[in-house]
Amino acid sequence: MADDPIVLAPPDPRWAALFAAERDAIAAALAPWLAGAPEHIGSTAVPGLPAKPVIDIMAPVVSLDASRAAIAAAASLQYAYVAYQADRMHWFCKPGPVNRTHHLHLVPVGSALWRERLAFRDALRADTALRDAYADLKRRLAAAHPQDREAYTDAKGPFVAAVLAASLR
Repeated sequence: MADDPIVLAPPDPRWAALFAAERDAIAAALAPWLAGAPEHIGSTAVPGLPAKPVIDIMAPVVSLDASRAAIAAAASLQYAYVAYQADRMHWFCKPGPVNRTHHLHLVPVGSALWRERLAFRDALRADTALRDAYADLKRRLAAAHPQDREAYTDAKGPFVAAVLAASLR
């Protein structure tokens, strides 16, 4: 997966509807393990932002241990579990690692990861200049690391950290 090409799509207003439909299916199938409503995260959650066209969904769980059975339940929605950052979340891709349309992140509610992802999304939604600066960075990094997702993601780290430092004061 780390070598999948990084292709940014122009902003698509359909991303919100794709999230909403999937949110409802996830909420129904994973209800016993959820501690609240699933959230749309990542670049597709920010109107006007180019993105890899994969809908990222973060769903709150009480704990990773208490939600292990949700892994099998997510498979009923065609989510494939991948042991990625397994100490922080249960991570899935749909329909599979090669051709992904959705990512599902089961994250402990209130954890640092939960707070940071929502804070970053909300900061970009609230500030068009910040959103545009992030879009420019993403385009430059996609050109610099077209086949290396880890390098692309790592290189965004300082920008993300600066936004979070300002947002989570």
